[in-house]
Amino acid sequence: MLLIALVVVVGYKLSPVLLPKADVVLQPEPGCDLQRAACAANVAGGGRIAVDSSLRPIPLAKPFRIDVNVTGLEARRVEVDFAGVDMNMGLIRPALHAEGGGRFAAELSLPVCITGAMDWQATVLVETAGERLAIPLRFRAGQN
Repeated sequence: MLLIALVVVVGYKLSPVLLPKADVVLQPEPGCDLQRAACAANVAGGGRIAVDSSLRPIPLAKPFRIDVNVTGLEARRVEVDFAGVDMNMGLIRPALHAEGGGRFAAELSLPVCITGAMDWQATVLVETAGERLAIPLRFRAGQN
C-alpha cells in the first residue's frame, strides 16, 4: 500500500514536467504551417509570439534551430514541447536560451520514426510573471 501511495505522489509531482499546464492556450494565425513559414499568435493586450525554424522542411535526425520571438510582454522562460501525434517519441522539450530583445532559441533534433513521415505537435510554452501561455502548432516531418 505504501508503494502505491509513493507512486501516486511521485506521479503527481512529475505531472507538470510531463504534461505542461497552461493558463491560456493561444491559437496560431490561420494558415499557419511551420514547414513553410514562421507561425505567430497574438496575445491579449497587444503581445505577439512568433515561432520559426532554421530549416525547411523541418528535418528528422538532423539538428535545426527553433526561434521564438516575444513582443509586447516579458517572457521569463520559453520552452517548446515536441510530441508525436500518433506515436510517443519520448520527452523532447528544449528550454530556449534568451538572446535578448525578446528572442529565444535552441538547437535540437527530432528522432526518426520507423514509419517515415510523422505528424508532430510543437507546443510553445511561454512563462510570464503572471501566467503560462501555450501555442499548439502541428506539422508533418519526414515527407519526401
